[in-house]
Order: sequence, then structure tokens, then C-alpha cells
Amino acid sequence: MDPRYSAQDVVRCALCRDAVAPLYCNVCHTHLCGDCVTKHFSDKSKVHNVVPLEQFLSTLNYPKCPTHPTKQCELQCEQCDIPICISCISSGKHIGHKQLEIFADFESKKEVLRRDLQELEKIFPKYQESAAIIKTQKTDQLKHSQKLTAELNIQGEALHREIHTIIQRKQAEIDEMNAQHLAAIEKQEGETNKALHEIKQVIQDLKSLLDTSDVGLVSKYRSRIAEFRKLPHKLKISLPNFLPQKINREELLKQFGSFSPLSIEKEEQGYTVPSPGAESSPPARPLLDVPRLITDIPTTGYRELYNVSCLSDEEIWTSGYNKIMQLYNLKGELLKSIQTKSGNMPGDIAVTQSGGLVYADYSDRSINLVSGTQIQTLITLRGWIPWSLCSTSSGDLLVIMKSDDCKQTKVVRYSGSTEKQSIQRDDQGKPLYSSGYGYKYLSENRNLDICVADNDAGAVVVVSAAGKLRFRYTGPPSTPRESFRPYGITTDSQANILTSDHEKHRIHIIDQDGLFLRFLHNCGLQRPCGLCVDSRDLFVAERDTGKVKKLQYYK
Repeated sequence: MDPRYSAQDVVRCALCRDAVAPLYCNVCHTHLCGDCVTKHFSDKSKVHNVVPLEQFLSTLNYPKCPTHPTKQCELQCEQCDIPICISCISSGKHIGHKQLEIFADFESKKEVLRRDLQELEKIFPKYQESAAIIKTQKTDQLKHSQKLTAELNIQGEALHREIHTIIQRKQAEIDEMNAQHLAAIEKQEGETNKALHEIKQVIQDLKSLLDTSDVGLVSKYRSRIAEFRKLPHKLKISLPNFLPQKINREELLKQFGSFSPLSIEKEEQGYTVPSPGAESSPPARPLLDVPRLITDIPTTGYRELYNVSCLSDEEIWTSGYNKIMQLYNLKGELLKSIQTKSGNMPGDIAVTQSGGLVYADYSDRSINLVSGTQIQTLITLRGWIPWSLCSTSSGDLLVIMKSDDCKQTKVVRYSGSTEKQSIQRDDQGKPLYSSGYGYKYLSENRNLDICVADNDAGAVVVVSAAGKLRFRYTGPPSTPRESFRPYGITTDSQANILTSDHEKHRIHIIDQDGLFLRFLHNCGLQRPCGLCVDSRDLFVAERDTGKVKKLQYYK
């Protein structure tokens, strides 16, 4: 029997999937049995063309065999994935290989084509939608760019007006000084000319008296020589000089204004919806059983070292029981020293997203920004004392502060010097943070939670970005009776929270939901206080040794 027709014995109806299918719909590319034809024709969305399977098979173009050109390939070698003819089998090259009737392979691949076509027809509108969105984005981008340019020009014109006003004021000062100078000179000129005239007249009178024989006239002469011996005063004039201030381009740029950062992210989309959070979750990194000491950085001038903040993977700012804040590299070389504006010890330090240094000064209740060698006071509080601060991923500043009587504590979010948010109580109106004089430090997690190490409460208090309490961590469940006094706090790329317990010479690591992971305590730490992380590793400020230790704690 012709192998083309032998396929009737194996091809089943696509509808009932039981009976042999002697019929075929050329429109729907569907195999049918006689009983299911009526059901198939009930679909009125298409004009069906059902023919005997033999007729359909007779229309198929079987490929010529490349090895035996006079033969048609009526079989498919499954192992070699190529069409073969009877002569190919006889040649022995496909001994032991499984062969399929080529029509069955044809139908299988046609089914793949149909599935791909159906899916692509569903996907295509998504691409059309994306293309339309891109076109709109391009238009919006141009409009926004023009808007930014217009705002830039407006600000530039305002700055030019200010500069013009300053120049006019300075010119008025020049005119006033010129007027004073000229008045003094003209007064001196008048007095001198008057004296010259009088001396000239006296000389003429004396010559006349010397030539006269009139005793009466000579006897009336009264000498003025003593008067004229006093020569006119010489004006001592100190001409003014213009003392131009060096233009600080960085400060001028800050005063002029800045652009918020451009954020371009590819938002994953597809035919199926990905699971929430899958794209943003970083790959898990296992913790080391024993942390590895990378470097030991000795600091100088601190009686006690409290705080450390990363400027980069290679440079760190430090502060302690001293009015000086110091920048070190990993070699322990002192790169820069900055004294606080008030001359008092800073409460805490943090590095901003742009690389500036901010510090809290509880002595004068201020938050200050160090830029180069200049210190600018950003915020001055009334009734509250700033204690600790951190710079957020959005560029805001979080400050934890206490009331003057130390009976209240709150976290305040600032954008520049503008207060945006205040976090003080939970949903029941109870204080989130303890009162008292104990240390409190804070950090923002990568999931935007605000994490506070509350020393008085013996807890790490974590709230959401909206200020809602998420959890309190009071120590691992395995040590419920141990005292816990957290000090420094930081978070890492895995959204894990690290807090120092300097009384027990160790660091707790918990995950973003408050689950205890492990201690860092078997690496020679001595009274760890301030903490910060760079792109991979942990910096620890030791209070009493004055050292900053860099530790690798992930594999």
C-alpha cells in the first residue's frame, strides 16, 4: 500500500479523538471522522472545505531525496531529523534509527506552526501597543525637554537680573565714594587757593612798606608769618580696591538649581504575567560562617570612635569624640579633615547620593552639609535635638530627633530643608520609639523600610516608607533572656539589616522581615559601634580601639 494512504490507519479525528479520520478540512487543517463532520460545520465563522483524506494527501508535495534524486522522501528519520527515501533505508545509513511516516511529521510540525501563529497573533497587538507608547514617549520627551529648557532660561534670566542688580548696587557705592573723594579734594583746593591769594597779597604789601617812609603805616604792620608757616594739610587718601570673591562654581550650581535624576528602567512585559517582585529581587548570596577581615584602618585623634560612612568602596568618613570629621582610604591614609561649624562633636554623619557629607550637630540643633571646605547649614531645629541621620535612595534626608526634655522621639523626612513626613506613633497612638537619653541610629533599607536601632528600648524598630510599624526585633529567639542594646545600624543589597551590639562585641544580621539570620562575632570585634556597607562588604567602627575594620561576610 502507498505509505501516503497508510496514514489513514493512524490519524484520529481531532474532535472526538477516538475514531479514524478519513476526512480533512482544508480550511481549518483538521482531521475529521464521518460522525463529527456535522459538528464541525456548525462553526459558521468559516466556509469549510472537507475532502477525503486521500484527496488531501494527493495534493501534498513530497520532497525529492537529495541522495537519490529519482526517489521521493516518504519517511522522516527521527534521529537525523531529515527526510529519507526507501533507498536511504536500503543503504544501511539509518540502521537502528526510528523512522516516521513523513505525513505524521508534517502534521506535527503543522500543529507547531498553528500554535505559533495563534500565539503570535495574540502577541502582535502588544508590540503594536508598545510601538504606539514609544511614539507617545518620544513626543512627551521632546515637550519635556522644551519645558526644561524654558525653565532653565527663566532661571538664567533671574540670575542675570540678580547679577545686574548687584552690579548696579556696587556702581552706586563707587559713585558715592567718588562724590566723597571729590568733595574732600575740592575743599582742600579751596583752602589752598585762598591761602595762596592771601600770601600773594601780603608779599605785595610788604614790598610797598619797604619802599615807604611813612612811619605810621609801618607801625601798623602785624606779621602773619607764623600763620603761613603752617603749610596746608596734605590729604591722605586710601583709594578703595575691588576685592572680588572667588566664584565657587559648585556652590553657584547648587544655588542655580539642579535636575532630579533621570530614571530609565525596562519594565518587563510579556504574554504571561511574571510573579510580583521577581525582577527586582537580587540573587541570593550565602553568608560566610566566619567573616574575613579585609583591612584594618587605624584612625587618629579620636578618644572614642563612633561613626563611619562610605563615600565609596575605597574611601570612608569617620567621626567620634572630637570636633573633627576625617576621610580615610583603605590604606589608612588621611585624605581630608573637616571641623564642625560650631566646634562641637557631631552626633552622626552620612554621605549623600551626590557624595556630599552631612552631619547632625546636637549642640546647636542643626543639620549641616559639607561641600569641599565649605559648610552650609541646611536645617536648624527648634524644640528638638537632632541625633542621627541618613541619606535615602531618593535623595531625601531622614533625621531621628528628640524633644528638648527627651520625652519624645520622632523620625522626620526632609527634602532639602523642607519637612515632608513625620513618624512618631503607631496606629493605636502609642510612641514607636522610646524616650530618654539613649542612642538612636537609623538606616533606610532597599525596600524603603526605615530601620531604627533604639538603644533605650533594646530593639530594632522597622516601619514602612509610609510610617506603618512592620516589626520590632529584640534579639534572636534562642536567647530570649539576654539583654540587647543595639547601637549602629545599616542595611545591605540583600535587604538584610545589620545592627551592632557593642556591649557583647557582636553584630546581629536579620532579614527584611525581622528573622534572625546569624551573629558576626567570631572575627575579633571589640565594641563595634557605627556600621556602613559599600557595594559588597561591611565597615565597622570600633569605639575603644579607634579602628575601622572592613569585613567580607558574604561568600
